[in-house]
Amino acid sequence: MNAPAPPSSSPSLPLPADADLATRLAASEQARAVAEAANQAKSLFLMGLSHEIRSPLNAIHGYAQLLERGAAIAPAEAGKIIRRSSEHLADLVEGLLDISSIESGVIRLNRETVALRALLEQLSAMFRVEAANKGLTFTFVTAPNLPAWVLADERRLRQVLINLLSNAIKYTRTGSVTLTVRYRSMVAEFEVADTGIGIAAEDLERIFRPFDRGGGRAAGVAPGIGLGLSLSRMLAQIMGGDISVKSGTGQGSRFTLKLLLPQPNTAPPDDEARGLPIGYEGRRRTILAIDDDPGQLALWQELLRPIGFNLFVAGSGGAGLSLAELGRPDAVLLDVSMPGLGGWDVARQLRERFGGDVVILMVSGNATELVGVADNGLHDGFVLKPVDQQVLFGSLGRRLGLIWTYEGADADAAASTFVPLPAEAREHLAELARLARTGHVRGLSGALAALAAAVPDAGGLVSRLTAALDEYDLPAFQKLLAQQQSDSQNAASGETTP
Repeated sequence: MNAPAPPSSSPSLPLPADADLATRLAASEQARAVAEAANQAKSLFLMGLSHEIRSPLNAIHGYAQLLERGAAIAPAEAGKIIRRSSEHLADLVEGLLDISSIESGVIRLNRETVALRALLEQLSAMFRVEAANKGLTFTFVTAPNLPAWVLADERRLRQVLINLLSNAIKYTRTGSVTLTVRYRSMVAEFEVADTGIGIAAEDLERIFRPFDRGGGRAAGVAPGIGLGLSLSRMLAQIMGGDISVKSGTGQGSRFTLKLLLPQPNTAPPDDEARGLPIGYEGRRRTILAIDDDPGQLALWQELLRPIGFNLFVAGSGGAGLSLAELGRPDAVLLDVSMPGLGGWDVARQLRERFGGDVVILMVSGNATELVGVADNGLHDGFVLKPVDQQVLFGSLGRRLGLIWTYEGADADAAASTFVPLPAEAREHLAELARLARTGHVRGLSGALAALAAAVPDAGGLVSRLTAALDEYDLPAFQKLLAQQQSDSQNAASGETTP
């Protein structure tokens, strides 16, 4: 009997070397750490977003309930707080949308001729008053070779500069804020320096993260949505520049924005720097506004009828097409997103019926709706909500060939002429500014009477401020007051008003 054959031995698989095993474990640990960090960042982001949304919503909800119950609160004061809270929400949404657009690569920059000197002087005048209200000194230093006109995206440039300047004033309790502008070889350098609380070395990069305003004292000094610096750096980079910062705890901060801003071949006509028009020459033009939002239709009426347009409004696409058939409009302001017959469907039918004889401007609160449709032939331009009046009138003027009329030079000079007031008026002006910011109408009346009694030379100013107050026009009231404060401060320092 044959003995059984020994079992065949198959070769065993080689075990991984210790080095390979260690590498795999290290990679796995690193991946786990990255995932945990991402989850933590997501949680912090959502916590910050929730906090920033709830704060203004609580204010809006609370004051709305007070008004509904007929509580003893001035409507102007409640309206002021509700408006500020809604603006805070709008800023938050716009910031998030801008960051999302940048990260997804769909944001578009305009290349337009910008009055750089005028823009900087306007911002300087605005922040000089804001700094004075906090007892700070604001200084604007500009290079003598700074060009009057450059090619840039004015809205984005203004947005970044306002973020930097407002942060400098917000985080400075005593001392000064200085805006210095240099220009060389088509590169503009904007430096915003302050004597504020400063930024710790470990926070210099944190402050550019969304919803992260750094640690230490900076995080609790002033409210904010924590998107300004993050968005500003992103915008600066897509404009071909960058933002850098030098700072130290208790040593103030110095933010520097560098951008390539070439000069245009020819300067634009003077009309572009005259502000908003009050009318136009020639025959009266007809505009049709189509939007399912009654509030937006009311806004169109407030903006367009006072300067001479025949305006017809429709709350749906079908109603808009019917109105267009009754009387062909010169231009149509057409909302993109409407129930039923959408904006693009309406635009298609308008083109089929009237061809290119009707100017069609698409209106949307979502810029992504307009991406990729610039050459579809159904529209002549677009307007983003919230509406920038300068952009709206510029677009209408170009498409309709309008010659705008503006306030006369004499009227402008008279409106901007303020009598310099003595030093004893400063406290009264500061108190008026404080009351105007809170919407305290009754307190403003008393403060105006106190100013008139203490400073007889302020009679003309008091009359104009009283007229604005009687109309409950607080924006006009604040504008007059800010101009007076700026002119008085410039007169005291021997400067001329920008």
